[in-house]
Amino acid sequence: MSGILLLVISIIFFALAYVYYAGWLAKQWGLDVTRETPAHTMYDGVDYVPAKAPVLLGHHFASIAGAGPINGPILAATFGWIPVTLWIILGNIFFGAVHDFGSLLASIRHKGMSIGGIIELNVGTAAKRLFLLFSWLTLVLIIAAFANIVAATFVSTPQAATASLLFIPLAMAFGFGIYRRNAPLFLSTIVGVVILFLCVVLGVYLPLHLSKTTWLIILSIYIIVASILPVWLLLQPRDYLNSFLLYAMILGGVIGVILYHPRIQMPAITSFKVGTQYLFPMLFITIACGAISGFHSLVASGTTAKQLDKEGDTRVIGYGGMLIEGVLAILATLTAVYLTRENYGALLKGGPVNVFATGLATFMTSFGVSLTVGKTFTALAVSAFALTTLDTATRLGRFAFQEFFATATTPSPAEAAEARPATTVSFLANRYVASIVTVVISVWLAFTSWSVIWPMFGSANQLLAAVALLAVAAWLANAGKNNKMLIFPMIFMFLVTLTALGFLIRDNVAKGNYALVFFGVLLFILAIVLIALAYNVLTGKKKRAGAPV
Repeated sequence: MSGILLLVISIIFFALAYVYYAGWLAKQWGLDVTRETPAHTMYDGVDYVPAKAPVLLGHHFASIAGAGPINGPILAATFGWIPVTLWIILGNIFFGAVHDFGSLLASIRHKGMSIGGIIELNVGTAAKRLFLLFSWLTLVLIIAAFANIVAATFVSTPQAATASLLFIPLAMAFGFGIYRRNAPLFLSTIVGVVILFLCVVLGVYLPLHLSKTTWLIILSIYIIVASILPVWLLLQPRDYLNSFLLYAMILGGVIGVILYHPRIQMPAITSFKVGTQYLFPMLFITIACGAISGFHSLVASGTTAKQLDKEGDTRVIGYGGMLIEGVLAILATLTAVYLTRENYGALLKGGPVNVFATGLATFMTSFGVSLTVGKTFTALAVSAFALTTLDTATRLGRFAFQEFFATATTPSPAEAAEARPATTVSFLANRYVASIVTVVISVWLAFTSWSVIWPMFGSANQLLAAVALLAVAAWLANAGKNNKMLIFPMIFMFLVTLTALGFLIRDNVAKGNYALVFFGVLLFILAIVLIALAYNVLTGKKKRAGAPV
């Protein structure tokens, strides 16, 4: 089959879904373009700040993209390109994009609260504390998985390591100029993007060769510092500049596919069982962010909801942002399935990013980009977004850890007006302690092979998606709105993830990976308890007062 045909069909389905299905969802959920968002009603100049849709889309997309939609489809290609492609298309349209859209809208209607806050108001306080523990455990696995991905990428493509390191001070300089020297955004963007691409060129000539262990140590120090720094100094400016890097990579990949004319050589369907893994549930776990990702709900409710300028922007940022990630997942699939099985296996030894970078660079040679520059550019883009995921996940993990150990007190008038409890900060709720504990445990797990962590990360992340769908469905039930479009995806994701966790617990017991066994058992128990607590709300037997409409 032609790679062009597969790409075009996918984009057409995504476009139709955005116009019709997202439009239907907006009507069912009562999207109101005239309603003021928390960015305006709770403006504080720090967290609650309105941003124009294109800027916020760049920030949101840079935060959610990471390496997930690249690694997952490439690893899942062993099951055949048809099941991978079908799940990416259908999963995005009916699962992932609905999940992101719903999480963002629910957070806006709850004054920018996190998913934990939404669960507390619509299910109960006990459910919120369970969710905080659940999300923190998931974020630890996310950090461990992506630390492995970045370290492996830097080893296999040392040019990307140099460029990525150069990009950090560039982003900080950009943030300082914009937020502390009032530099014009348009001019600063042009200069920043030009220097960004110069970093790619410098990386080609000055590759940095270090071992994977050394990179894991360096990355652990970096993400601790990055998660503590003010968001205006690194997180926001880097995400904004990163979006141009990703858009350029996707555009280059699409043009490359059109001009290169890759033919799919991998089998359409291999077998229900490949090695020790079964297509159900592992296909849906392995692809992870390429179709649906619980991490997106944390980003949507953690930062994006506080910056949304208009409620109407929820559709393009929540639903549309996930569809763009779906296009990236299809490109990643093509970089794997156009290879023979032998070449695929050889490239995969360098990690999934090596497969993707090599494939996309090969496509881009069709319009004059050298293989070395194309591979460096692609690896830099992936590592830059994996770094974004790393420190975003670390920051969110710190938030969850702090909130779990914070002690509620009598709220001040300002906090009461915003429906937020006052808190006292204990030793464990200190941001430095919370960051160090989160990173140390994550990096300890990261020294385990990424092939061991990835299935557990995928299970935890997809289970988090099921819990987020549960939270949004509970809100809609309390608000008297249609939540049926969430019920089937929620049930399916719980079945997939709990089944996968059962397999993974069994396998890790046999291998003696007791740390992952502990994580798996705890996640399994927490999910069951959360389902039990939310059951009466979802079935209409119990309705909690105070849910926003």
